[in-house]
Amino acid sequence: MSVVVSIEDVGNCEKQLRIEVPEPAVEAELRRTEQDYRRRASLPGFRKGKAPVELIRRKYRRQIEEDVLERLVPRYWEQARAEKELEPLMPPQVEDVALEDTRLTFTAHVEVRPEVRVEQLDGLELPEPQSEPDEADVQRAIDDLRRQAGSWEPVERAAAQGDRVTARIVETTDGESTDDAEEPEPVSFEIGDPNLWEELSLAATGRSTGQKGEFERSETTEEGERKRSFRFAVESVEERALPNLDEEFARQAGEFESVDELRDAVRESLAATMRRERRSQRESAALQQLRDRYPLQLPSRVVEHEVEHMARDWATDMARRGVDMQKTSVDWKALYEDLKPEAERRVHSRLLLDAAVEQHGIKVDASELEEVLAEIGRAEGVSAAIVRQRLDRSGQLADLESQMQRRRLLDRMLGEERQADETSGSDEAEEVVEDAGSEQVDEDATS
Repeated sequence: MSVVVSIEDVGNCEKQLRIEVPEPAVEAELRRTEQDYRRRASLPGFRKGKAPVELIRRKYRRQIEEDVLERLVPRYWEQARAEKELEPLMPPQVEDVALEDTRLTFTAHVEVRPEVRVEQLDGLELPEPQSEPDEADVQRAIDDLRRQAGSWEPVERAAAQGDRVTARIVETTDGESTDDAEEPEPVSFEIGDPNLWEELSLAATGRSTGQKGEFERSETTEEGERKRSFRFAVESVEERALPNLDEEFARQAGEFESVDELRDAVRESLAATMRRERRSQRESAALQQLRDRYPLQLPSRVVEHEVEHMARDWATDMARRGVDMQKTSVDWKALYEDLKPEAERRVHSRLLLDAAVEQHGIKVDASELEEVLAEIGRAEGVSAAIVRQRLDRSGQLADLESQMQRRRLLDRMLGEERQADETSGSDEAEEVVEDAGSEQVDEDATS
């Protein structure tokens, strides 16, 4: 017997189902719940569990009905979903729930995958960024390590590129300070730092301890172009003293026995980083071209959910950096608008990849899934079986498998299909585990 009274398309990728639960099922659940309340109830004049059912119905009617709805609505939504072979993208929005005697009806709004045939996966124009470091890259990385380990020493000469300058800076209007404080706190900055105002870098270059200077900075505001004036007084100039590139530095940098070992480790680290960046650039290009080939009208609730997920990630990241979000004023509406285009790209990519996975028969072997579960378990210090149980209970096991399928499809699109004898399962597991933590295949295709 069908439980779906009607089903109709009511919007982009959205269906509305009118569902009616069979009366015998409602009757049985009502009686079972009444008996449960009767066993637990202690009413004046009656021993526990002995109160008349009619009294239990009158006293606990609202609670009984709520319990019945809580159990029957999800159960019969799932039956309706299976009956109509729907694959919803999100849990349904349930409305118009009505329970009259033993007749229970409700409406479910659900978004489903759009119908699209993703047939053409080749012919992509993919970038070929450098994937192996040259000796200049290695030397720059080692020089960066030396700068990080270096110390600052005062000099009597004028400041130059790479020097650290400590100065007191005030904003002025018509040559007068706009700061009410008597004297500003000194600030230190490195000339040439890309995070520093270029105007300040230029003005401080060539200044020595005790000298003063001025500079102007133009900024664009909602009111238009704004010019600001500053003056500063240099208190000290320091240059960075770099440690010698020798065995002692190699041991301090990572307990390496020699400079050659340090250089090899730096080269290997750079190569791994460049390969990841190469993969990311190629994935982004492939997904953009896939979206261009197969435009879609996106399910709005799924996009909204993605925006909310991204906003939570942003807030979590800010909190990790020490920002107190409760004390920080955030224009959430503006943030959501800023995040929406990227959310749309992610949802669009995910829908196309999932359609292509199904249409091109992309599979993941059980052994591959087990290896990924084992890798997650090793990272968490638990067994693969425990990881499987946890993900299965939360509904994330199927998500993980889907994510692996998307990655396998992307490998094919990028011409990087993996062979069993070419790469270890742990390498792939590491990539998928990293993606699982951020719930995304790459910047454009989240799981």
